[in-house]
Amino acid sequence: MIGPILFRLKGEKDTNNSTTANSMASKPIISTDQVKELRDMTGVSVMQCKKALEEAGGDKEKALVILRKKSGEISAKKGDRTFRAGTIQSYIHSNGTIGAMVELDCETDFVANNEEFKALARDIAMHVTATNPKFLKKDDVTAADAKAAREVFEAEVKGKPEAVRKTILDGKLNAYFSEMVLLDQAFIKEPDLTIQGLIDRAIQKFGEKMAIAKFIRFKILE
Repeated sequence: MIGPILFRLKGEKDTNNSTTANSMASKPIISTDQVKELRDMTGVSVMQCKKALEEAGGDKEKALVILRKKSGEISAKKGDRTFRAGTIQSYIHSNGTIGAMVELDCETDFVANNEEFKALARDIAMHVTATNPKFLKKDDVTAADAKAAREVFEAEVKGKPEAVRKTILDGKLNAYFSEMVLLDQAFIKEPDLTIQGLIDRAIQKFGEKMAIAKFIRFKILE
């Protein structure tokens, strides 16, 4: 009796070891250089970059999507926190005729005094200088502006088939206001990232709620 029992136990152990070996073999090997490259691109922690790369099977582009999705989820969870600090940063174009100021809020002075946080606010001010957004967020779009835009685009789709007219009209309106709303604009330094996405990434990195409180753009004689 002892022999068969020992044999079965030994077999069970071998099976478990085999399962563990297979699990380890299926896990992608992520190099230090891959992690460093992703960290340099995003600024988030080494551990988060490594996990994203493992989940993406070593694919950098997929890892970026995973990190952005995660940053949006983290940002949403911090929505009920209170702002108690922030920074005001500016950007003046080299010709001295155009510039912008941005107030970027956060939760603590510790983050507000961080040079990377200040650099983020300056990047946003530079972006505002270049793109001249009219609104901070979609909720700021006035009824008058929405009505005027709709009338213009309704005239453009007037001859289109009725079945697709509304879809085309909605697409034109969304594209138009995405260019006018700061948070929806593509960041000029990273066109595949919106300004809201840029802020969400910073929230993921610093672990605090952040938001643009206001911005203003100046141009000579305007």
